[in-house]
Formats: sequence, C-alpha cells, structure tokens
Amino acid sequence: MGAPIREFSQDYQIRIDPIDGVVRAWRDGTLLAESAQAKVMYETRLPPTIYFPLKDVRADLSAPSDLQTFCPFKGTATYRDMTVDGQTVPNGTWSYDSPLPESVGIGGYVGFSRDDHTRIDLGENALEDETSSHISGPLVDWLLREAWRSKTPEDLTVALSDKLLENGIAISRLSVMIWSLHPQIAGRHYIWNKGAEEITTYAPSYEIYDHPAFVGSPLDHVSKGLGGVRQKIGVENDEDRYPIIRDLKKEGATDYVAMPLQFSDGQTNVLTLTCDHPDGFTTPNLGLVFECSAIISRLFEVFNQRENAQGLLETYVGKRTGARVLGGDIRRGDGDEIDAAIMFCDLRESSRLVTDLGQSSYIDRLNLFFETVTDTVQEHGGEVLKFIGDAVLAVFPDDGSAEKARADAMESAREIVAKLGELSHTQRGCDCSIGLAYGRVTYGNVGSRERLDFTVIGHAANVAARLGDHGKKVGHRIVATADFDVPACKTTHLGSVELHNVRDPVACIAVKSDIASPVDDLAENAPPT
Repeated sequence: MGAPIREFSQDYQIRIDPIDGVVRAWRDGTLLAESAQAKVMYETRLPPTIYFPLKDVRADLSAPSDLQTFCPFKGTATYRDMTVDGQTVPNGTWSYDSPLPESVGIGGYVGFSRDDHTRIDLGENALEDETSSHISGPLVDWLLREAWRSKTPEDLTVALSDKLLENGIAISRLSVMIWSLHPQIAGRHYIWNKGAEEITTYAPSYEIYDHPAFVGSPLDHVSKGLGGVRQKIGVENDEDRYPIIRDLKKEGATDYVAMPLQFSDGQTNVLTLTCDHPDGFTTPNLGLVFECSAIISRLFEVFNQRENAQGLLETYVGKRTGARVLGGDIRRGDGDEIDAAIMFCDLRESSRLVTDLGQSSYIDRLNLFFETVTDTVQEHGGEVLKFIGDAVLAVFPDDGSAEKARADAMESAREIVAKLGELSHTQRGCDCSIGLAYGRVTYGNVGSRERLDFTVIGHAANVAARLGDHGKKVGHRIVATADFDVPACKTTHLGSVELHNVRDPVACIAVKSDIASPVDDLAENAPPT
C-alpha cells in the first residue's frame, strides 16, 4: 500500500513521497517507464505529479531541447523530446537536474507531460486527493479589504512591501514590472528598497527589449511566459547567472525570486522579491506570496488599465481632450462652447512629394512635419486635436484671455515656419501653409451613435482652414484674421477676402516669421491682393 495520507496545513507546501511497488507510465499501448522507485510530488494547488528515475525510462529521449522553464520551488526544468513508436513527442519529458532544496528528492527523476495519450499505472497505490487548501490570514484580508484604497501603483507597491514584512517575509527589495500600451513607454518598473525614503519608478522605452541588461534577465525570462526564477545567493554552487544577482549579493541578499503576475488579457508582468534573512525565503512564506499573486495582479491591472487608457487618449486626441473623455464626456453631444484660437497647418505640395519621394520616404517626411508642428503647438499651450490627411488641426483655448490665446497661436505658427525652414536645408518638402482664426466653437463629441470624434466645430475652425488654402494662392505661409494683428508681428493687410464656403468676406492679414527661412520667401513675391 502507498504512504499514509497526511493532512496539508494552510501553509504552501511541497512534499515528495516514495511510491510502494511497481509504477508504470504508458503512452497509448507503449510502455514509457517502469520502476519500483517512483515518487509522487504533492504541491499546494497542483495535481500530484509522478516522477520516474531516469534509468528506468524505456522511451527514447533526445538531448535537452532549447526549452527551459523555471520554478521558484523546484528550479530549472530541462525538457527532452520523446520518440514513441516512430513518432516524436516534442518536449515530452522534463527533469530538474539541479533542483532547489525544497525539491531535492526528484533530482535525476523524469516527469512525463500530461495529455490524453499518457496514463500512469500506480498498481495498488492510491494518491491523495488534490489539496484544495487555501492560505488565509492578515495578508489576504488586507489584499481583499484594504489594498484597493491605494491611490497610485507606487502607493500599492509600498503598502504591499510593508505588509509582507508585517507577515514575517524577510524582504529587502521588491519590484513590480508592468508592461504598458503606450507609443513611447514599454512599461513601468516600481522598485521598493527597505530603508529608502521613496520608491523608485522607471519608465523604459521600447529599446529595453534589446538592452543587454534586460536580455536574458529574470524580467525577460518571466515576461516570456517561462515561469518563475529563483536563485539562492551566496551558497555553495551559486551560479550567479544573472548580473542582478551579483549586485544584490554585494548588498547582503541571500535569496531572489521573480514570479509572473498574469493580467486577465494574458499579459505576463513580473514581481521580484529579494530576501536578506540568513536562511533565505521559507517555502510557506514564498508560497503565501504565490497564492496571493492573482489578487496582486488584479490590483495592479486596475492601475495599468487606467494608465493605458490615459496614454492612448493623450496619443490620439491630446492631453486636454483625453482628460475630458476619461472624465465622462463620452456621449454624442457632450461638450462645451468655448472661445479659442484655431490653427490649421497644411503641408505644402503634398501630392507632388508623394510622387517625387516615393511612399515610404513621403511618410517619413510627413511624420517629421507632424512632429515639428505638434511639439511647437504644445510648447505654447495649444493642443493638436487631429491629423487630417497631411494637415494639423490645433486649438488654443481661451482660459480667460483672448489676447493670450491669439498670441500663443501666432507665436506657435511663426516658430513652425522657422523650424520647417531650418529643416529644409537637409529635408526636401518641409514647407507649410497656416491659417489662424479666433472665435466661439463647440468643443466636444460629434458623430454617429457608435463612432464619435472629439473635435472643434464652428465658424472659426472653418475660417482657419480656408485661410490656409488662401495663403497658398496668394503666396503667404501664415494668414490670420485681422484680430491677430499685433505690433510684435510684421504683417501685411490683405483686406476682406472671399473664402470658399464662408458666407461673408473675412478681413485678414499675412504674417512673416522673425526668423528668416531658407525657403524662398513667398510673401515678398506674393501677387497683389
């Protein structure tokens, strides 16, 4: 008969028991292994797993494959292909050739991947029921009842670290790496160190994926879905295979764990724990964190979803507009009537550039134009609402001073012309036409019931676009309504002009940038108006 059944405690546990008698593993009708020295591993939350001595495996096994996974309790798993009846079963077996102390009993033993074709014949033995024990206590209570009160992911990281210490888990460092959905930021890395006054937060760019410090690191391994990583520090046969281990060793660390934090969409993030207790992490303490990892993931996921939403909205509709949408302005008709200066900036001779440069080079040039305009607008307090083909629509809201809104828009326009002029030394096709107008517009949601656009609608927006077109015809890069005429600008009065789809003539001026542009000065060669 098998070993007597023993009750699992509420601690996370790993137990390895010998199995009496002969145990066999079969794949369909073919014998894979037969042994009187087989063992069973019981692990909290997992089904019992049968391991056979390598010498008793009859199936033809390959050399170790490229696949490796990591378990903080068992170590590095090595996989081998298995040939059965002339057919290859990729990564059909695994083994822990250098298991961690908790699992030393299965060193040199082999497990078979579970599938519909594989069965284990235990003879007269019976396995214990899968443990469904749960780990509960102050940490779980805090996660379920109070952790949600944290206002930021930084606050949550600090609070979680403090609670782990309160629960007897000897951590000296804790970090959380959360991947994000942002055009420039790959993710956010929150690092807590015991004794430090403040948490450290990094926002690495996408270059992190090729950075030597990241490639092959525990963060890299775990993020790829290869399981957890654990390494004892400062013990005999210490491999120090990760650079961070050498750094932590200098700080007196004794144990290191990196474990996955799974989000509901399948994204794998990383939680790392570093121990400074002489004996390292205990299995119950480490198991407690593993049991709680799903709850910890959900808490960080809430923060991440909001940051992703905010980042995407700011990317596609701008910071001011994104805040409005996140604040609840999401229904058709939601919005306000505001006074604002409107800019419409158009890339000149776009059609010819496509033909002359080719599609790929044209897109590069268009992106350079958009970047120049957007950065300049934002530097002067404006916001780019959208890109319309090869044009930019920007708004400078009147926050109490119409004069300032017009001045900000005007200075932005003049700088755009100057910057594009400088770029034209090396980049062909960097020229623009800008229209400026001021007035009351509707700033909000328009569209169908299911597809909305947050934009500005009104007479000023229409006039700005038409003035940009008019500037192309009369040879001026910046044309504005007459109320933009200020002593600081060198202007030419164009009189009242007829604009397409604008009912009444509009009094307007042409504006020259202070900084001379290398591009031929259109204003000096403009036809009479």
